Amino acid sequence: MTGFSNKPRILRGAFVEYGLSLPPLFVVFQFNPVQLTRNRSLSFAAPGGSRSGRSALRDFHKRFDDLTELRDAQQVTVQSETIGLEIRLDASDKLNDGDTISEQFGIGPQLATLELMVQPKEEGLLGQALGALLGSSGGFSFTRRPNPPLLLFIWGRKRVLPVNISTLNITELLYSPDLNPMRATATVSMTVIEGKSLPYMYSKAMTEVMSVLNLANVADIANVMIPG
Repeated sequence: MTGFSNKPRILRGAFVEYGLSLPPLFVVFQFNPVQLTRNRSLSFAAPGGSRSGRSALRDFHKRFDDLTELRDAQQVTVQSETIGLEIRLDASDKLNDGDTISEQFGIGPQLATLELMVQPKEEGLLGQALGALLGSSGGFSFTRRPNPPLLLFIWGRKRVLPVNISTLNITELLYSPDLNPMRATATVSMTVIEGKSLPYMYSKAMTEVMSVLNLANVADIANVMIPG
């Protein structure tokens, strides 16, 4: 036995298709992304005013000397959160382990799955064939997917977010002699589907719990000067 017995287990991020369909889609990250970019934009407006009229909003703000009244009077539109990351794929480790699929196709299967995550299932030839073979029961069809698959972005135990992939950019970096991709990066941008779904509500609850835990640092406010 090598290594340390108390070495923490490193969880891997993943994309997993939500719901039953054929073929099922999932990609477990071979290497966790080095960083995530998260963005949420907000737009403010005076009541009844144009949200793009910055001068009007500025004039509206000048009418208030009480910030509490201003907070309650101004209007805000909160956009959905977007997340960006880069996935790195490399066939080297599996080739060293003698994996036959990697020897024949490199990282082609992983790249193909990422591509199918942004395409309607009804356009898939394999899904159509399986649907025709299995048929439907009670009006339910495995392949009735007019839109791209709905995905869960799983990032540890606290974030299980339903998302739509908005952009997918794949850069193939290395090939085998028969031109199978052996190394690549995939840059993914996604929009979080906010609502009352169980995965999103779970992740939102975890965010609120983390905020409550931040109260352990409440003593730090003593080092901040706040005008009276």
